[in-house]
Amino acid sequence: MRLDTFRRARDRDEPRGTLRVGHDLARNFVVREERRGAVSTPVRRVAATPVARVPLLGMRAPTSSKLHALRRLGDFDGLLLFCVAALVVGGLVMVYSASQLDQPGDPAYWVRRQAWWVGVGAVTLIATASVPYARWRRVALWLLVVAVLLVVAVLPFGIAAGGAQRWLSLWFLLFQPSELAKFALVIFLADWLVRRGEGVRSWRCLLPFGGIVGCVLLLLTLVQNDMGTSLVVALLALAMLYAAGARGWHVLTVVGLGGVLYFLVIVSTPFRRARLDDFINPLPPRCAGAWQVCQGLISLGSGGIGGRGLGDSVQKAGYLPNPFTDSIFAVIGEELGLLGCMALIGLFALLAYRGLRIGRHAPDAHGALLACGMTCWLVGQAFINIGSVVVVIPFTGVPLPFVSSGGSSLVMSLAAVGVLLNISRHAKRAATVASVPLQARNMI
Repeated sequence: MRLDTFRRARDRDEPRGTLRVGHDLARNFVVREERRGAVSTPVRRVAATPVARVPLLGMRAPTSSKLHALRRLGDFDGLLLFCVAALVVGGLVMVYSASQLDQPGDPAYWVRRQAWWVGVGAVTLIATASVPYARWRRVALWLLVVAVLLVVAVLPFGIAAGGAQRWLSLWFLLFQPSELAKFALVIFLADWLVRRGEGVRSWRCLLPFGGIVGCVLLLLTLVQNDMGTSLVVALLALAMLYAAGARGWHVLTVVGLGGVLYFLVIVSTPFRRARLDDFINPLPPRCAGAWQVCQGLISLGSGGIGGRGLGDSVQKAGYLPNPFTDSIFAVIGEELGLLGCMALIGLFALLAYRGLRIGRHAPDAHGALLACGMTCWLVGQAFINIGSVVVVIPFTGVPLPFVSSGGSSLVMSLAAVGVLLNISRHAKRAATVASVPLQARNMI
């Protein structure tokens, strides 16, 4: 066979980017030497046999590509990131719309502050997304201790506003320690429940669990007078306990006892008992007593299906209390109507789905519990805020995550999303590991 004919046949039979090894190299050498006359004796040709193909430099075989993927983490969960970005951008728009009448002569005052907090939150998100989630176990206890000390420090050093003492003054800004307490409690409970293993199915685990969570709830309820945040903490703690493998009737027992205690706290406090009466009778004559609940319902009802239009809310002009914080959902309903409210609820539903999906595909139990706790915190708080405005539950003052004006809530919510994104990267890496043969994994 002529050399050029051999090359054409080789190029026709083999895909680009590969070359033959073994017998084909020997045959090329023989043909080349015969043409030069360097071979004096007939050479016995060896029939070509099927041989392995190896990729050229810069190209990888399928298994090699998977091995390379093992050396790096997967990509972030794009849908989760898009969902959170949409909520943050929509929140900026609605904060500007709801607060433009609050500061005469400076309609952009509150949205500028919120935009500054968005920048701080973005840096926090990048930082928590860059930290491997397993490292949080090393600082779980100390983080909770610091958060509890800050919550206690609110009693002598805190600043009161709106009937509650929840803020600490840190130089030129106000910080709400209860937001850090929620983040720290999720970090601690994920580590603590994983260490208990199968012990979470026994009563002996419930007693210390109730003590830890109960102390945090007691501090939030009595020291800070913050029933709404204590409800969020109780919800995320119970969700993590159930996800860790606790028996269903154990969890129901804890829910029943907690419900009785909450009811006793409500009926024993005059202003909480008044809020319970407002919940039972939200539309008294001329909204006497239940002013905030009543005005929120008027805002939602006047929005109709499509809303009055962005910026055209009437209730925010002195009728609806806290229109750009706790009651911002009512302004959304008035300006964007039922369609805007459903779009917002849909984004939180997508957040819940992606967060729980990350937990389901997490590479270990610690990552699964972290994802469950962070997701239930954000979605549970959104449910309590929206439920208060639409009078599904008694009114309580908690911000709508990513949407309401407030720096502490926004920064810590974005920190929680960063943890979720980091878990999603490790989950995708674990999926790649599962697709690589066991023998190949040992090469790493």
